Amino acid sequence: MPSVWVLLVFVAQAAFVVRALLRPGLTPSARLAWVTIILALPGVGLVAYFLFGEIRMARAQRERIREIRNHLNAAQIGQVGPRVSVSGPARPAFAAGYATSQFPPVSGNKLMLLPEGDTMMDDIIDAVETARDHVHVLYYIWLPDNTGTRMAHALAAAARRGVTCRVLIDDHGGRSLIRSPLWRQMEAAGVALERAAPLGNPLVSLTFGRIDLRNHRKIVVIDNHLSWVGSRNCADAAFAIKPRFAPWVDILVRLEGPAVRQQQAVFVHDWMTHHAEDLSAILAEVLPDNRPGEVIAQVIASGPDDVQTTPSDALCAMIYAATDRLTMTTPYYVPDQALHVAICSAAERGVAVDLVLPARNDSAIVGAASESLVPELLDAGVRVHLFQPGLIHSKIITVDGQFGMLGTANLDHRSFDLNYENSLLLACPDFSAKLDARQQSYIDRAVPLDRATVAAWPFWRRLRNNIIALASPLL
Repeated sequence: MPSVWVLLVFVAQAAFVVRALLRPGLTPSARLAWVTIILALPGVGLVAYFLFGEIRMARAQRERIREIRNHLNAAQIGQVGPRVSVSGPARPAFAAGYATSQFPPVSGNKLMLLPEGDTMMDDIIDAVETARDHVHVLYYIWLPDNTGTRMAHALAAAARRGVTCRVLIDDHGGRSLIRSPLWRQMEAAGVALERAAPLGNPLVSLTFGRIDLRNHRKIVVIDNHLSWVGSRNCADAAFAIKPRFAPWVDILVRLEGPAVRQQQAVFVHDWMTHHAEDLSAILAEVLPDNRPGEVIAQVIASGPDDVQTTPSDALCAMIYAATDRLTMTTPYYVPDQALHVAICSAAERGVAVDLVLPARNDSAIVGAASESLVPELLDAGVRVHLFQPGLIHSKIITVDGQFGMLGTANLDHRSFDLNYENSLLLACPDFSAKLDARQQSYIDRAVPLDRATVAAWPFWRRLRNNIIALASPLL
C-alpha cells in the first residue's frame, strides 16, 4: 500500500509540474520557484500550488468584470477631463500607466499633501460632514478604533441628512468593522454597504477560488469633485491589530480636478462588480470645467483579472528615465526581476538612488525576502535606509524632482499580480519637491544599512533569507 501512495504522489507531482510549466502568464523565475516547491516538498508543495498557484476566477466573474469595464468605458468617453500629451522623460511612464488601466493623463489637477499622523484623516472626515450629494468609500482595512468610529459616525450622519453614501470594504481586511456594531449602525442610518471579494464558505473558497486575491485599494470620492489617494487605511496610526509595529506611517494626498473622475471610475467599477446597482450615470454626468491646479495626473488601477500590464511597467519606465536622483519608499520590497534590475542599473549609471524600508517588517517572510536582495542593492550603489520609529507604510517614488507616484501598490509581486491596487502618477516639480521632502523626513528618522553590517549578519540569517528568496516570485 505505501508504494501505491508513493506512486500517486509522484504522478500528482509530475502533473502539477507540467501545469506550472504550461500555465500562461508566469515568468520563468515563478515557474522555477513552483517546480522547486512542488518537487522539494511532496504533499505540501501540491497543496500550496492548488491553493495559491493559479489565479482562479470563475468564468462568469471574469465575464462580468469585462462587461462592466466595457460599459463604464463607454459611459465616460469624453468625460475624463482635459487630456494632455506628456513629453519628455515622463512620457513612457504615462504610456505604461495608460496601458494598465486605460486612463489618460489629464491636466489641471491640484494636490495637497496632508500632515503625517492621525490628523491626516481629519481632512476626509471633515469633507464627509459637509458633503452634499454623495460619498463613496473604499478601504482594504477599516478598524473600529477612534478613526474608524469617527468615519462611520460621519457617514451615518451624512446618510441621515440625505447624502447618498456607499461603502465598499474588503471582506478580509474589513472583518473587524463588519463584525462590529458600527457596521449595523451605518446600515440602519441608510449607508449602502457592500463587501469586496467576499470569502463565503472557506472550503468552497479554497477549492474553487483564491482567498488571497484582495481589494487593497483606498479611495474616497465626494460629490464627484474631491478625492484622496495614498497608503492610509481607515484606522489609527496605532493600528490595533498589529500594535507592536506601531505607529504605521502613511501618506495621504487630497486630489481635486479631472483625475477625481478616474478615481470615481475605479470605485464605480468595483461597486458594480459586487452590487447590482448601475452607477454609470455618475461617470456620464457632464461636470464643470474645473481645473484648480497645474498638476498632470493619471490614476493607475490594476488587479488580478488583467495581469498583462501591471504597475511594475510604469515603475520601470520611471526608473529608466531617472538621470539625477531616484527616491523610493515601500514597506515591502520583493519586486519582479525587471524592476530590481532597473533600480540597480540606475545606481550603477550614477543616479543617486535612495530606498527607505522598515527596520522591522510586520511580515517576517517578506522581510527576509527583502533582506536577500540588500547585498545586490548595496553593491550597485543604492543607499538603503531602515526606518526606525514604527512601520513605514507609505508607497512613494520620485524621479529627478520632476514626477512621481504614490498610492497603495508596494514594490512586490502581490501588488503587481494579485491585489486590486490604485496609485496616482503625477508630473509636477512643485509637488514632487513636497514628496521628496516627506521622504527625506523618513530618511532623517532612519539608519543607513551598509556593507559592513550586512557582512556581519550570521550564517543562519543569510541562509534563511536566500532560502525564502527562492519563493520570492510567489510572495
